[in-house]
Amino acid sequence: MTTDFSTGVREAEPSIVDEIDIDALELRLGTDSLLWKFAGDSRMVLGFQRLAGTENCIEQLAQGVEDHSIIFTDFLGRARRTGPPVMRTIYSDDPYAWGHRVRDFHRDIKGTISDGSRYHALNPELFYWAHATFVDQVLYITDTFIRRLSYDEKVQIFEESKIWYQLYGVSARSQPQTYDEFCEYWQSMCDKFVPTRTILYATGYLRKGLPGPRQIPQPLWRVLSAPLNAALRTVVIGTLPPEMREVCDLDWTPKKQRRFDRFAGFMRTVNPLVNRLPLRVLYVPWAFEGWVRTGGDPRKLYNRPA
Repeated sequence: MTTDFSTGVREAEPSIVDEIDIDALELRLGTDSLLWKFAGDSRMVLGFQRLAGTENCIEQLAQGVEDHSIIFTDFLGRARRTGPPVMRTIYSDDPYAWGHRVRDFHRDIKGTISDGSRYHALNPELFYWAHATFVDQVLYITDTFIRRLSYDEKVQIFEESKIWYQLYGVSARSQPQTYDEFCEYWQSMCDKFVPTRTILYATGYLRKGLPGPRQIPQPLWRVLSAPLNAALRTVVIGTLPPEMREVCDLDWTPKKQRRFDRFAGFMRTVNPLVNRLPLRVLYVPWAFEGWVRTGGDPRKLYNRPA
């Protein structure tokens, strides 16, 4: 990494790179890549809170979400608008155009944080952090809920993620160069987590329970929702880094960890059965479209560690 996050992010200036020659890239994303195999797997939804949460534990990014989105009035709608363009950056037949579209969504996202310093969404340190949370989701959810990844496979996914990032057309000056550096970078960012207003709002349901429908009386809803809340707290909080649990005041115990580990082990055990599901079920729509267009069948690929 050539630029420290805390130093670089305060520049608060966009850093757009010149056009790149996709045909000249040594490594490409396609049906033979691990990103194609795993990034669009429907089980990635199990990491939705880890992905969105870790992003928004960094003050500059959370402030950008608060200032420029409608997260407090349309939380699920924002998620639906974010996911498809990012997935199409991997799976579409024009990933470069989709990557630039994602980048250009962020051209005017700027402002100030609590100490008065500025932020800009296309500042390389901030934009790469957002990308890193997607890379982490693929690595973590695959290894936890689908099947164990070998070290070499983790390295491959990281190397493919560097190509993925190039498609956005934003400077890679803060991007780690190796998988081991990425792990160090990830931990250093977790150490910077703070309890932002955005993330405290987004995790409120884990502390207070799911809000009930208006048609159901609250006392009845508390009874009906108890098993669902317990399951969500085990599975969702279990996926979160300890630093995020701490800043969000989310209770976690060794007993809950053992319960989570049993669930994760069960998910990995049934992976051979899940892998036989129809593609339309196994993959999110944008990934499914990519597999159909290319004529590939991911169910036959990369089912055991390299």
